[in-house]
Amino acid sequence: MGVAGSGKTTVGTLLADRLGWEYAEADSFHPPANIAKMAAGTPLDDADRAPWLGAIAGWIGEHATGGAVVSSSALKRRYRDVLRTGGQVWFLHLHGSHELIATRMAARSGHFMPTSLLDSQFADLEPLSGEEAGLMAEVADPVERIVDAAVRAFASSNKGIEG
Repeated sequence: MGVAGSGKTTVGTLLADRLGWEYAEADSFHPPANIAKMAAGTPLDDADRAPWLGAIAGWIGEHATGGAVVSSSALKRRYRDVLRTGGQVWFLHLHGSHELIATRMAARSGHFMPTSLLDSQFADLEPLSGEEAGLMAEVADPVERIVDAAVRAFASSNKGIEG
């Protein structure tokens, strides 16, 4: 989880490979109207996000017995609560400075999310709380270090699961 440009796809793909699990990019669950709205520079509201979150929770439920990795902004606690309706969820919160993430977003090409929406993402962000299963990781760290820390933290919180 994390704001746009925080490295969710990069980290999620590597984490899924490391665990031997299926990976899904949450952007693929958005209806076309959401993509068009964001591409036009308009932030999504909770009503826009509801079917998207429900679809991701459904995908989580389909993979509840074997494990899977899905990258999603999951900016608010109530959004994460919806995701947890699909099954047990452990979050890796990728966080970093606005400046670093904006620089990364400006450097990428072919993505529908404009850098102009980053402020709204940071405004909506409710960091992972202590009651939520997961780990916060600094996006400035090397990706391999983030994934190593996530695998260790996940394994220690889920005894018997190897990664």
